[in-house]
Amino acid sequence: MVETKIDISELKSEGSDLIEELAEFLKEKTETEVETATNEIIVKDEEKTVSKKHLRVLLRKFLHQNELKDSFRVIGGKENTLTIKGKKIAEEE
Repeated sequence: MVETKIDISELKSEGSDLIEELAEFLKEKTETEVETATNEIIVKDEEKTVSKKHLRVLLRKFLHQNELKDSFRVIGGKENTLTIKGKKIAEEE
């Protein structure tokens, strides 16, 4: 069984409803088992049918649909890990 972890610790500031929506979105699109832990979402797959790259695209699509693309970005972490980070906003003088 292949597990891919998505770190959502920074996305939690947007609310728990959004996390549940994200878990349902991933379950629907990937047709795999999706678990929600305290600071991460775990996508479990019997075979490696869902690639890390495809998950990254789905996460970016979800952020875009919820108008969060300007605030967050998806970063590849260690092996089988993705992270949703807040964007740093440069202040103009």
